Amino acid sequence: MFIGHFGVGFASKKIENKISLGTLFLAAQLIDLLWPVFILIGLEKVKIEPGISQVTPLNFVSYPYTHSLFGVVIWGILFTGIYFLIKKNLKASLLLAGLVLSHWILDFLTHIPDLQIFPWSETRVGLGLWNSMPLTILIEGLIFCVGIYFYFKNTSASNKKGNYTFIGLIIFLSIIYVMNIFGSAPPSETAIGYAGLLQWLIVAWGYWIDRNRMSNIKPT
Repeated sequence: MFIGHFGVGFASKKIENKISLGTLFLAAQLIDLLWPVFILIGLEKVKIEPGISQVTPLNFVSYPYTHSLFGVVIWGILFTGIYFLIKKNLKASLLLAGLVLSHWILDFLTHIPDLQIFPWSETRVGLGLWNSMPLTILIEGLIFCVGIYFYFKNTSASNKKGNYTFIGLIIFLSIIYVMNIFGSAPPSETAIGYAGLLQWLIVAWGYWIDRNRMSNIKPT
């Protein structure tokens, strides 16, 4: 799952318009933003193994700290706890907690059985949507498009940048998605880690978009 996570982030703006799109992206992609760091420092491991699934050549050998269900819950508590201490907004904090957890749920849907429940358990789970390229593209594309629709419907551009940055990100994410699915395998595991760190630029892009768009949702 890639663009689906961002789709969930887009859609969440309808639920709580006080949270910046960048923060919504940060929550929805938190464990994938942390994962490259754990790869590069050697605490987690991935192998390039073409054919392991129809969608990705990556064999997620070990990522108990970022992608086990237990680990995701801990990261979610830490992230939303810090947010609540700063913003004092319980509704927003609970939404962000749900977004962090949503990442594991969507990964559970798509991944072949490689997700652990607990870091110390070798039991692996995953429904294996990645074993079907057409279904993966259909479901993930649908989540992405629905998220874009909700964000577009509930926000308006404050200036030209509000439109250009929004449309530009949609195009950029779509290109990256196509390249990930139909492009060649990464040259090395280290390259995967460094490429993964670039996702922080998408989070920054989300903040940029939101600074140039305003909410259409009237306060209650």
